[in-house]
Amino acid sequence: MAQDDPKTLVSTAWLAAHLKDPDLRVIDASWHMPAENRDARAEYDAGHIPGARFFDIDEISDLRSDLPHMAPPVEKFMSRMRAMGVGDGHQVVVYGTNGAFSAARVWWLFRLMGQNDVAVLDGGLEKWKTEGRPLEDLPPVVRDRHMTVRRQNHLVRDVTQVAAASKLGDHEIIDARAAPRFCGEAEEPRAGLRSGHIPGSKNVPYTALLNDDATMKAPDVLKAVFEAAGVDLAKPAITSCGSGVTACVLALAMERFGKTDYAVYDGSWTEWGAFPTLPIATGEA
Repeated sequence: MAQDDPKTLVSTAWLAAHLKDPDLRVIDASWHMPAENRDARAEYDAGHIPGARFFDIDEISDLRSDLPHMAPPVEKFMSRMRAMGVGDGHQVVVYGTNGAFSAARVWWLFRLMGQNDVAVLDGGLEKWKTEGRPLEDLPPVVRDRHMTVRRQNHLVRDVTQVAAASKLGDHEIIDARAAPRFCGEAEEPRAGLRSGHIPGSKNVPYTALLNDDATMKAPDVLKAVFEAAGVDLAKPAITSCGSGVTACVLALAMERFGKTDYAVYDGSWTEWGAFPTLPIATGEA
């Protein structure tokens, strides 16, 4: 079982013990790939951890962008959190139906907005349910709460910055997609994207960071996974994936073993793979 840390990862036992704390806010950040044909909001309505608010990753985003669920403007994040009753002084715990898969994305968004008292629920909703812990189908009682936001621009990178890092080799670019997609052997789930990876990047599939029950591996094991993939941890890191969701699992894992000089490439392969002028590599890194 992972050591509880309210700034990164907490166990189901920790959440159960703190569930009635007045300043705890629980967020359901479940999100599914389009091909899964699952409705995360409907599943939340049918049953969620008591008091949980639903965080719509696709809606609480920058809808001005053609790319999916890009980080929202500060003002939009603040207004949505106020409406959800999440603000200053709250300890936030984020979960999803499938471990850290989408929950880490919302953890990173809170970090991007300068909020540090936020943790992912280790093992997610499935572990909570497997242990027979309570669920409810009632909407939470929400009271407006102001949130002071200070965007941390060092935690995010755009395509120009990633292209420069790829060319200069002064960062480690780490891709969270499965190996066949990284190597260019499998088609991308989104139509119109080329196959392969950013030149010079390393492959650490996010699933390699998780145990069979979707809990996160111990910090020393996480560090060893990155090192085994050839990642030079002395360099600052940029994480990437298909659309900026599982890249945040890598960010969470690095935070767990003490590496803090990382950023997420928000556009990820959905952006890079669509630009015919950007170079791609295939095969192993």
